[in-house]
Amino acid sequence: MFLDIETLPAGEENHGALKYLHAKRLAKKNKKEGCDEVKDFEQYLLGTSFDGSFGRILCIGYALDDGPVECLCEPDDEPKMIRDFWELAKDCDLFIGHNILDFDMRFIYQRSIINRVKPPFELNFARYRNSPMFDTMKEWTKWSQNNIGLEHVALALGIPTPKDGIDGSQVYETFKAGKVDEIVEYCKKDVDTTRAIYRRMTFSQ
Repeated sequence: MFLDIETLPAGEENHGALKYLHAKRLAKKNKKEGCDEVKDFEQYLLGTSFDGSFGRILCIGYALDDGPVECLCEPDDEPKMIRDFWELAKDCDLFIGHNILDFDMRFIYQRSIINRVKPPFELNFARYRNSPMFDTMKEWTKWSQNNIGLEHVALALGIPTPKDGIDGSQVYETFKAGKVDEIVEYCKKDVDTTRAIYRRMTFSQ
């Protein structure tokens, strides 16, 4: 399975907990260094889109082998989307994505726990291997500390950029504008690009 997810910041139901955590962080920073160089709450809130503890999954793009790219998207029902994902994934023996170890699969796993959706199998997040998760970013950098974007690798390989419309930094604003369909198409392009990169990296095309 080739996959990519798009995420959103925490919903209002978590703002109380986040304000508490933000205040503690701010107090600790001030006490330690005598300054207030901590993100304001709005910036802190936006950052939760990278944290499965409070952020939300908007959609999961996927493709099985050489099949068409599809997308699960349930803006108002994250648990259902996660259940549907695991139903599709239960027979897969390899998950392929760009930065899936540190982001996509970890985020899905964390949201599964929070939403009480048990995965149908034990997830293996072991590093320095390419199965059952083949992380194209880790494989491209050979496990260095460099975070190389999907577009960077695609262009290096002569593959068209998937970022010719919106990009990841614009997902939340696009969502607030009600343009979920545009985000879905963007997510699907990332999946298609990931598949092309994987085929090139494994010399299978």
